[in-house]
Amino acid sequence: MTDLPDLTKMRAMILAAGLGTRLRPITDRTPKPLVRVAGRALIDYCLDLLRVAGIRRVVVNKHHLAGQIADFVGNVTDLDIKLSDETAALLETGGGVKKALPVLGKDPFYVLNSDVIVLDSGTSSLKEMHDVWDGEKMDALLLLHPVETAVGYAGGGDFHLGTDGSLTRRQKGEGAPYLFTGVQILNPKLFEDTPGGAFSLNLLYDKALENGRLFGLVHQGHWLHVGTPEALEEASDRIGKLS
Repeated sequence: MTDLPDLTKMRAMILAAGLGTRLRPITDRTPKPLVRVAGRALIDYCLDLLRVAGIRRVVVNKHHLAGQIADFVGNVTDLDIKLSDETAALLETGGGVKKALPVLGKDPFYVLNSDVIVLDSGTSSLKEMHDVWDGEKMDALLLLHPVETAVGYAGGGDFHLGTDGSLTRRQKGEGAPYLFTGVQILNPKLFEDTPGGAFSLNLLYDKALENGRLFGLVHQGHWLHVGTPEALEEASDRIGKLS
């Protein structure tokens, strides 16, 4: 079931403004989205997900080493990419998306983190999310991945998944079987009554949770986190073996 526009009419935002502090000294000279993993920039893996799904209208935000992000985006000719400039102040995930709402429009849209790699096995994960979206009951749909098969991840998981696809957060002191991949569909109505300036998208997830409108879908494929130089090396090695 879906009440979304056709995939080709959907919009997406790639979060690319972060400092990437744990990848220093690499990110002192290269913005994290442009750090190369298995010979490709991290952001290329996000762009591939959009291309496969047929999504062409994209917003990319910039802050750290913003000129390099602008130059990279300027060389992407097969997608309609707009830049959202956060060079004056870093707005975090929520504030960054809120700033771009005038471009993203009134319909639900995708948001992708550029500091992770999502590799699908078979069907496009973005298409699957599009097909299961139900605006009658959802305000946010998060793509999840099993903790046990995640690469470069040392956390305790983020969510428990109900039989109906609804999500609950893990409690302190316990683990959860699924992590959030950084890929999601959000209803722009979630941004009503949010703060000005910087804030986290977690604020929106909590709002959706309170209303029973936060849902998840399990990813089929590979998920790799590139948070440290060691994780970068591991991710490059893993992707090389998959090729």
